Amino acid sequence: AFGQPLVIEDRPVPEPGPGQVVVRMEASGLCHTDIHAANGDWPVTPTVPFIPGHEGVGIVTKLGDGVTSPQIGQRVAVPWLGYACGTCRYCLTGWETLCPSQRNTGYSVDGGYAEYFLAEAPFAAPVPDGIDPREAAPLTCAGVTTYKAIKVGNVRPGDLVVVSGVGGLGHLAVQYAKIFGGTVAAVDITDEKLALARELGADIVIDARADDPATVLQSHGGADVAVGLAVDDKSFATAYAGLRRGGRLVLVALPASGTLSIPVFDTVLNGTSVIGSIVGTRADLNEVFGLHAAGRTRVSYKTRPLAEVNEAIGGIRDAQPDVVLVDVHLPGGGGKAIIESVLRTNPEVR
Repeated sequence: AFGQPLVIEDRPVPEPGPGQVVVRMEASGLCHTDIHAANGDWPVTPTVPFIPGHEGVGIVTKLGDGVTSPQIGQRVAVPWLGYACGTCRYCLTGWETLCPSQRNTGYSVDGGYAEYFLAEAPFAAPVPDGIDPREAAPLTCAGVTTYKAIKVGNVRPGDLVVVSGVGGLGHLAVQYAKIFGGTVAAVDITDEKLALARELGADIVIDARADDPATVLQSHGGADVAVGLAVDDKSFATAYAGLRRGGRLVLVALPASGTLSIPVFDTVLNGTSVIGSIVGTRADLNEVFGLHAAGRTRVSYKTRPLAEVNEAIGGIRDAQPDVVLVDVHLPGGGGKAIIESVLRTNPEVR
């Protein structure tokens, strides 16, 4: 049931149908989407019971009728896009991630938190030799999602690119923005992630606990592109406020009930673009794997056995900043000053 701990159970090893392959899982990443799926947070919910996980990597063990690729023994990745029709206007124009008939791994079909996974052969992406499956797994979602966001944002050499949130997605977004020639500003509220951003080559590191990111960005002339990865409405608004004229805000994070209020006058006058970017195509994933195989990117990860999946989910949840409700009533309007002071030093407060 939604909102309940995941339960490990024995199931038969799946048999592949025509056009399908069976994959023995080696590693499967934990994404915030898996937590939303398990909680039934989003307007379109999975059908319970189901197996989460859409960052799976493993070895093909069995082929269904008609499958010529991949081959038995080949390592493949099973991403969020588990199937697209291939014939609609979106599939035919390179936007298969918008296919209205798509099936999503670990959401509308069983996912990778299992020993064996049933995949549609055309969507089981080959993993280049030499890539550790534990590194390949996050690349199938966190990697391809942020890579696509950098492409959708049309990042060009010399652009100032702000990455809002340096977590599982953000640490890869910093690297892709650098690969595309951007000057990168990284924003976060934890010392560990700010240090990681510096280590990965961020040119400007903004601690949102101490400084207003929009003010800092505008002091550098404003960002050409802002990539919104923090699951937080205020971070979206701050990223928007930090753009220069003609800037592009690319929304990636999916808070369950997130909203962004856009000033129409400023948006029109400044020629600002607000763009939604959803994961990436199979071609994008091939490019992501190619960059990693060439040594251009680094994946930061930790491992846990499948039996500790609920503890892993709890660790992700506990890493999020607390939400604090502030209700101050003081004579003479002093409450407003206190609230403003709290917000300046604690950006996670609502």
